[in-house]
Amino acid sequence: MALTTYVKGRAYDWSHAIGRASANGTGFNYPQTMCLGNDGDVYVANRGNENNFGMRVNHIKVGGPGEEELLAEFATYGEKDENCVWPFGVAVGKNGDVYVTDEWKSTVSVFDAKGKFVRKWGTPGNGPGELKGPAGIVCEASGNLIVVDSGNNRLQVFTPEGKLVSQCGKAGSGEGEFNKPWGIALDKDGNIYVADWKNHRVQKLSPTGKFLMSIGRYGKVPVASNAFAVTYLGPFISSVPDAERAPAGILNHPTGVAVDPDGDIYVADWGNHRLCIFDKDGKALTHLVGDAQVMSKWGQQSIDANPDMMKAYRRVQNLEQLWRFCFPTAVVFNPKTDQIIVADSQRNRLQIYKKMRDYVDFQANL
Repeated sequence: MALTTYVKGRAYDWSHAIGRASANGTGFNYPQTMCLGNDGDVYVANRGNENNFGMRVNHIKVGGPGEEELLAEFATYGEKDENCVWPFGVAVGKNGDVYVTDEWKSTVSVFDAKGKFVRKWGTPGNGPGELKGPAGIVCEASGNLIVVDSGNNRLQVFTPEGKLVSQCGKAGSGEGEFNKPWGIALDKDGNIYVADWKNHRVQKLSPTGKFLMSIGRYGKVPVASNAFAVTYLGPFISSVPDAERAPAGILNHPTGVAVDPDGDIYVADWGNHRLCIFDKDGKALTHLVGDAQVMSKWGQQSIDANPDMMKAYRRVQNLEQLWRFCFPTAVVFNPKTDQIIVADSQRNRLQIYKKMRDYVDFQANL
């Protein structure tokens, strides 16, 4: 299968994967969302599973293939102020503080750069400044935080201390209206991009919340076949969507969004198991479906420690479905490295692509 996608002067090259299933340490427990740190490192918020064990936030260095490193982990499961139950969004402030939204508690928890709990703010409700199942969060250039108040179908802007500054949006399907919005991102001009989950689109707003553009349209990828797969939990049969051959530009419950310095827009197309890429005008360019043909360093450590797992892998006729995304939830673009980092949630890993700016297409001799 091709590892490089070339379209309209852009090349996207698969680099490597990071992760394995783990509630603690070098792995993830259903990674929900991500953000870049001020030094280009990555914070990953884990949703957890029905057992509710493990750390909720990983702080990692991405690097190149084999260079991944766990820097820290914090925010254990629980109901206390310093705990998280269902983390839904993560952002890093200008001073390095880490802000984590908690869908269950309808609060925002603040940790310092070393993962020590500092404070929390937010009150459950639907009034001004109150939150109902907050999702994505992002830090503006001013230092204020924009919170996707998903249950109230709006965006709210807060100071780092939690004081309400402004709000916009309401329930609906019209321009500037939302239906369970999820992820959020900013471009270099401060414009706001929101993954409007149940409206199957991404909305672009001005820095003041004025509607500018709608990106994507609803479409569901057909199921291609049933496939046998092996995971860290054992073998199973699953329905496999034909994401690779589905039309570009359709979205099915988009969850995450990112924008690169060129204005290209990356959307985690959750329900279609792929990453959709649009240009700055919202025109579909292509989509990526996951290409993890090489085991991650952390995943290989699990294989090495469990010979029976390798035996199970070697008995599978076609491992291709394990290369692919399975409900990707978030995406970030690192402008320093040109890396596109995708949270491959159900695979408990990150997949990393690189946007190659100096790529020259091969010249075929005709």
